[in-house]
Amino acid sequence: MSDKTNRSSNAIKTRGIYRGWLIVGVSALSIGATLGTVQFAFGFFVQPLEDEFGWSRTQVNVSLSLGVVASLLSPIIGNMMDRIGARWTMTGSVLLVATAFLLRLMMTELWQFYLFSIIMFAGTPGATMMPAGRLVLTWFPQTRGRMMGLVTSGNNIGSGVAVPIVAGLIGLIGWRWTWGVIGIALLGLALIILLTIRDNADEVKKEQGKRWAPHIDGKTLEENSSAGLSVSDAVRTSAFWLLVIGMTLQQFVRTGVVSQLVPHLEQVGFSRTIAAGMMIMLAFFAASSKLIFGRLSESITARISFIVIMILQGIGLTILLASSGTFITWIAIVVFGLGMGGVGTLTPLVIFDMFGLKQFGSITGLANLGITIPVLIGPILAGLIFDSTGEYNMMFAVTICLLAISIGCFLFVKNPIPIKQDESQNS
Repeated sequence: MSDKTNRSSNAIKTRGIYRGWLIVGVSALSIGATLGTVQFAFGFFVQPLEDEFGWSRTQVNVSLSLGVVASLLSPIIGNMMDRIGARWTMTGSVLLVATAFLLRLMMTELWQFYLFSIIMFAGTPGATMMPAGRLVLTWFPQTRGRMMGLVTSGNNIGSGVAVPIVAGLIGLIGWRWTWGVIGIALLGLALIILLTIRDNADEVKKEQGKRWAPHIDGKTLEENSSAGLSVSDAVRTSAFWLLVIGMTLQQFVRTGVVSQLVPHLEQVGFSRTIAAGMMIMLAFFAASSKLIFGRLSESITARISFIVIMILQGIGLTILLASSGTFITWIAIVVFGLGMGGVGTLTPLVIFDMFGLKQFGSITGLANLGITIPVLIGPILAGLIFDSTGEYNMMFAVTICLLAISIGCFLFVKNPIPIKQDESQNS
């Protein structure tokens, strides 16, 4: 009787696929859907908004600078995630972004555009990398680099899908109803997240007998969730501040360059269709970068991998400056994409390598606080440069210089705690 019961129990236990894979897929979907619509597709709304309301490029770009809200709220959201978990944090955050898109549908004034942008950006940290990073580190601790690459590639895959869809919808139903469609789609995503996401060690233990489950013993799970530095200990290290400076300056690539790529490509002579094609190519190589450097981080560490991708970003921008709307621009997009894409993958890995998972959300949120500077300044500076010079070349040159400083910061970082992957390799 006892043997029958045990066999029956084991049969039930091995039924189904490891829940971690579903969580990885939903996390990737959340990142791609949120950032694809909030950030990558933004450029396609710039000209329609200027035509509809007579706003300047600087006025439109101020809405991107309001993304400073995301950075300001990151410490609070990170602390909240450490307390209530990734499931409820992600669900509430996606609902907030969806609400903002639906409200934009009805806007008529510039102040409304800014207000709804604030609501949108308040939801982005908890809908994207912060919870996704914790989920990967919880469900796949021993293959975290490659799995982080897989999850965060959802950003670029989703963006590659969002860009042509948004461009097509704007032409078909107009910019207002396009935002409405996005809002409704995100409401559906919030429901999916609520039903699928789980993020505690007990849930991981229950899934160990299922198909495609990585072998993680109970001791590893407990150590993984409790090891590392507290926030107060982390901020006392030079590593924390060097990382904050380096990550902060690197973010000018996203806020001052990526958000302006479509207008730049159109300004140098490419059609909107070609510009959309280039953005799809950018998304493809950025997604490839996440997979490549996520895997590479398991061998050469996330910090060294981060230095490599910043070098690629600088090379890509240099080629873009020299291309002047020629065929070489395609080469610039490829190199820049290979560098840009790895940031989302490597950021949580660097923080985990340096400070562990003990207060991962709080430390990540505090580190993101520095990003208020590029979020606030980047889009406005890009808009001012364009309005005064008629081009973005100076913005690209400034960003290259900032990348050089970021690389220097990362070169001087020393690990305050041992890297677990190195220990396992040396044992």
